[in-house]
Amino acid sequence: MPNETLKIKEFIIDHVQIGDSYQLKDHQLVIPKKPQEVLPADFQSVEIKVLPPNQLDVPTNAIMDVIPISTKVLGNIGEGITHTLTGTCVLLTGADQQGRQIHDFGSSDGILKDQIMLDRDGTPGTNDYIIMFNVIVKSTSKMDRKSMTEIFAFADAYIQPIRKILKVTNGLEADYTHEYVNEVHPGKPKVAIVKQVSGQGAMYDNLLFAKEPSGMEDGISIIDLNNFPVLLTPNEYRDGAIRAMV
Repeated sequence: MPNETLKIKEFIIDHVQIGDSYQLKDHQLVIPKKPQEVLPADFQSVEIKVLPPNQLDVPTNAIMDVIPISTKVLGNIGEGITHTLTGTCVLLTGADQQGRQIHDFGSSDGILKDQIMLDRDGTPGTNDYIIMFNVIVKSTSKMDRKSMTEIFAFADAYIQPIRKILKVTNGLEADYTHEYVNEVHPGKPKVAIVKQVSGQGAMYDNLLFAKEPSGMEDGISIIDLNNFPVLLTPNEYRDGAIRAMV
């Protein structure tokens, strides 16, 4: 709360490639081609590939999320120390066996370069390596809240080993350190920014206060909170307290 400090240590990634196991060293990230976990019953397949910068002329299914890779090293969401990777992100996409698009808000399937705007808050940068995580579910799968959450959680589980390596990476090796303080200014007007989030169900959901920034594990659904207002500090918001699933 007041005077709490959040330090975000930034580690720049210059290259991402597919390998046999997770590795993070010398500004390079190596990821496995297949998830380590057994596919859920409703999944047909998961395809993972790396898109280098400026190579987005590829087909994509509906874009479900753009996920940053960050982890808490010390403290809870909104305070302490966070390590984060820049220069890469995970792009979650999906469809069923018949080509029916999952989570088709905005009809974002097609050619990726035509369906995503770069260099905006929450989108990849022009020079980023994009890790495409494409989920194909069986045609008999239901497009309900449970199945949507399962897809997001499965992608999150694939990211978690990267977070574990990043968590124990020496903070002195960070390329940049950003420090943010929840400052109090006595006598000044109190300002609150209202952010309305989706909570209708199915793919229209948001999680709050997961264990990891923009993560899934232990997150609380805004639906389960009956869409009740929640007060966040600027640093909690900055540190990924809200995980949008829209």
